[in-house]
Amino acid sequence: MALFPIISNFERDFVLLLLPVDDQNTMDEVAAAAAHHSVGRRVAPQPNKVIRVRRQGAGEFFPRDQRLSETGVRPMEALEFIFADA
Repeated sequence: MALFPIISNFERDFVLLLLPVDDQNTMDEVAAAAAHHSVGRRVAPQPNKVIRVRRQGAGEFFPRDQRLSETGVRPMEALEFIFADA
């Protein structure tokens, strides 16, 4: 377990955030950490949706149960957090 800095680019948020997460967090846990700083502050909640994670500019989302350490994401890399159907 190690702190791992990422850049959070949350859908509909105009602020990019430096977000420290744990490298053993799943993508759902990383998404929850990003949501904590954006949803309900600058982004409206969407309770019928889940938050998915992908690399900046990528088309494919990471599997929700994949650990950050398994993704190949590098420290300070930007990740996009997108509301999607469950």
